Order: sequence, then C-alpha cells, then structure tokens
Amino acid sequence: MFNDECLEAFNTLKAKLVSAPVLTAPDWGQEFELMCDASDYEVGDVLGQWKGRMFHTIYYTGEVLNDAHINYATTEKELLAIIYALEKF
Repeated sequence: MFNDECLEAFNTLKAKLVSAPVLTAPDWGQEFELMCDASDYEVGDVLGQWKGRMFHTIYYTGEVLNDAHINYATTEKELLAIIYALEKF
C-alpha cells in the first residue's frame, strides 16, 4: 500500500539522489572501502569512504556479464566484481 508516508520517503530519496554532492572527492588521508555486488546478469562496484557515520561515494561502476560469465557460480561472480573494480579504480 503506497500511502502518504511512502510518498514522502520516495520524494526524500529522489531529492537526495539528484542533489549535490552525489559523488565526493577522495580524502587520501582516509581509508577507502570497496563494495561489490553481483547478480545473475551484471556486477557493480562502489568506491567510497566513511566520514563519521556517513558513507561518501567517490566512484561507482558496473558491467553486464558476457555469456561465459553468466554461467559462473555466485562466489566466482563476486570475485569477478572485485577484479573488475580493481581494474577500474
């Protein structure tokens, strides 16, 4: 059920995604964190840093898997996401 509370949450999320800063510049004095995810058809990666209790995205990327990669096991797809991220970043 999509009520007024849901609409307010949706509008808040939409405003956050289109307002600056969506991406931030890296702070070379802080540690980086790489988050990877793999689905049946693509892999995605987010490079970011924690500043206080908030995660700041520096860069994100994704790639559609080819026919051979689609047949990989889940663990192999997750490792492929890491390899792809290391090549990009």
